[in-house]
Amino acid sequence: MSDNQEAKELRYSEMPLSEPMQAALQNAQYEYPSPIQEGVIPLALEGKDIVGQARTGTGKTAAFAIPILERLKPSKEVTTPQALILVPTRELAVQVRDEIAKLSYGQRIECVALYGGKPLRGQIDKLQRNPQIVVGTPGRVIDHISRRTFKLDSLSMIVLDEADRMLDIGFRPDIEKILRQCPTDRQMMLLSATVPPPIERIAQRFMNDPVKLDFSPKNISAETIDQYYFTVDQSRKYDLLVQLLIREQPRKAIVFCRTKRGTDRLQKRLARKTSLVRCIHGDLAQGARNQTLSDFKSGKYRILIATDVVGRGIDISQVSHIINFDIPAYSDDYVHRVGRTGRMGQEGVAYSFVTPEEGGELTSIEMRIEKLLMRDEMPGFECYEKTSVDTGPGLSEEDDIKEVGLSVAKPEGPPPKMNSRKKKYRRAL
Repeated sequence: MSDNQEAKELRYSEMPLSEPMQAALQNAQYEYPSPIQEGVIPLALEGKDIVGQARTGTGKTAAFAIPILERLKPSKEVTTPQALILVPTRELAVQVRDEIAKLSYGQRIECVALYGGKPLRGQIDKLQRNPQIVVGTPGRVIDHISRRTFKLDSLSMIVLDEADRMLDIGFRPDIEKILRQCPTDRQMMLLSATVPPPIERIAQRFMNDPVKLDFSPKNISAETIDQYYFTVDQSRKYDLLVQLLIREQPRKAIVFCRTKRGTDRLQKRLARKTSLVRCIHGDLAQGARNQTLSDFKSGKYRILIATDVVGRGIDISQVSHIINFDIPAYSDDYVHRVGRTGRMGQEGVAYSFVTPEEGGELTSIEMRIEKLLMRDEMPGFECYEKTSVDTGPGLSEEDDIKEVGLSVAKPEGPPPKMNSRKKKYRRAL
């Protein structure tokens, strides 16, 4: 699974895994385990409780999915779910379910994903088919427990995936409520990019003498990710973004904004210059979010404007550029955003736009990652005091169209006729 094959001596074929699992790994073309997989799988196969710390993109899903699949009892012996995997977002629930389907290739393993935004009736029907594995967000899992459509009696394995993110978005009461209702005689694995005190308390309260494994790099992403910042006035961030995209020619870029409204607005403005841009945030319908992520993964669109809904846990390969259009308020969010690139040994680059008032946030990030971000500059974008002429996001939609001089680009059909300046932008982006 890693490009650094020569540095790894252990192969999956040398691990004590069943023939069906070896066949599934071969079908998925997984040959070399990542460090977290190599560390977690043997201990998990022994039934030990584990607290594993590693950033996203290191192969955490397979690290817990493989032992779960190996330790399942035949469905004839146990007719209710045996494993529960709790995740923070709908997208991650779908991703984990799909990875389990890949790793259970050739076996009759049923896995159902439970999350909001989908009708309860369809999920209830799937639960009535007695799946061995349930993946879900805490809120929807509690909903099914209260309706008695999800029975916990036979649970022998529980996973908290992206545990720090679940706590960040307020799921701690739900998680504790679920864990209190689960059988006490079970294995538990907790996977998290960071292990703050609230995570430690959950481990102490609900886990049995857990083994702690830390695969976090001391200097986050230093090996594969170049990290830069621009000092720029708020009013000029959009223009800087356009010039940066033209200069960098990203293979795939995720541009992070703090708010849903800001995400929508930036996508609409950038769509006047290129048809290869889409946006994603929590207010979009689940079907639209799934389609947007699928299209971005496949390369249909090269630029994704996003809130932190995709900042953690979502596996999008070959992202070459991360751009923090809005610098995150919390340094841990920076870690997760930047973790979207440089995955599994690939190279990547991250840029952060910092206004003169945001020096404190930049310092906090540098302290968190124990590394100074390198300053970058774009000719004509030196930081200056605002004048009466403001070409930034404060413009009305009508003024914005006049400023850019482009009509909205259509994603389908023949491109409209353009003058030479418009062709330059379309070709560049």
